[in-house]
Amino acid sequence: MRTPVVWAEESFRALKKCDVLGTHAKRFGPPRLETHNDRFRALALTVVSQQLSGKAAESIFAKLENAVKKVEPKQLLAASEETLRGAGLSGAKARTLKAISEAALDGLDLKRADEWSDEDLRSRLCEIKGIGPWTAEMFSMFCLGRPDVCSPGDLGLRKGLRLVYGLEGVPDPRVCEGLFERWRPWRTAASWYLWRVLEGENAVW
Repeated sequence: MRTPVVWAEESFRALKKCDVLGTHAKRFGPPRLETHNDRFRALALTVVSQQLSGKAAESIFAKLENAVKKVEPKQLLAASEETLRGAGLSGAKARTLKAISEAALDGLDLKRADEWSDEDLRSRLCEIKGIGPWTAEMFSMFCLGRPDVCSPGDLGLRKGLRLVYGLEGVPDPRVCEGLFERWRPWRTAASWYLWRVLEGENAVW
């Protein structure tokens, strides 16, 4: 089950006044972002999405669900790596899915993630082999629906920043962080608009 974020209208009212992002906010309207009740499934989808387009990730995830019947820890641990790779996963992603499954069964309670700070969430997730900052940031944005998350290493966002700021080249992650500062406390919403500036309504994130 998914639930629209409660801050969409408020972030829209703020960002449509921005001299850099305002025109794009008015074009696309309030950000259409949702929270996910099935946190584990959402984290697994985020792992599958690493370094893939949204459409490719969704296709592979559908094959994965068909292969294991239900994307949950016990089912993923019971599946062989060959089965997971047969769904289109790389060996590294198959092992990461097993690692997050083991973490969930060992006590990583994602249902309590709303209680964790951004730093604590990142620390807990990045302890799992195969999960880095990008995965933790996407999970924060698109599963938990946190309003002020920045993912400076995301190439799509960096390309979007180049377009809205009129830069000659794609900014590096450190520069990206600085460019996002003006959009606090709505950096998640700003990210949503940047992906649409780059990809239009076809953007999946």
